[in-house]
Amino acid sequence: MNKQYSTIGCCGIDCGLCPRFYTQGSSACPGCGGKDFAEKHPSCGYVTCCSVKRNLEVCAQCNEFPCKRFDSEKKGYDSFVTHQMVFVNQHSIKQQGIKYFINQQQLRIDHLVWLLENFDDGRSKNFFCLACALLPLDSLKENYKNLVKLDAELDLKVRNMLVKNSLLDAAKALNIELKLRKKQ
Repeated sequence: MNKQYSTIGCCGIDCGLCPRFYTQGSSACPGCGGKDFAEKHPSCGYVTCCSVKRNLEVCAQCNEFPCKRFDSEKKGYDSFVTHQMVFVNQHSIKQQGIKYFINQQQLRIDHLVWLLENFDDGRSKNFFCLACALLPLDSLKENYKNLVKLDAELDLKVRNMLVKNSLLDAAKALNIELKLRKKQ
């Protein structure tokens, strides 16, 4: 496998915004094509087709995108990580290039890391990952401006509640639901 950016899956999933990317221990995922990826995801069809057979970074770089492999993504439900941005990410890469996408994604990752380091109560990682994946970058930047002013002396539970409410309010204003879509 010859992948340069492990924070974006061949399929378009935001690996760098996935809870397993930030897990400690053996269940941690290195991201698509990252160190020991094949041990974590030995039979990923997207990686086999895109990276191994075609030597591409993401499926958007393939002339056949979107192929039949993406039919399951059209069903509109998530696994343990959101799939809602798969097509948005792929189209962004197709239109603006992988480097631009990675730079924008890194801003999201930076915000997520900041949230995890300052507001995670041990039970909020999934929520923060969803928020950073689904909210527009402008909303995350505005969120940061408002939350950076919070008193660090406040109890973690209070800070956590305030940040969650802030993210939920931003999502509600944009008609975005910050939860995984379950299979019907």
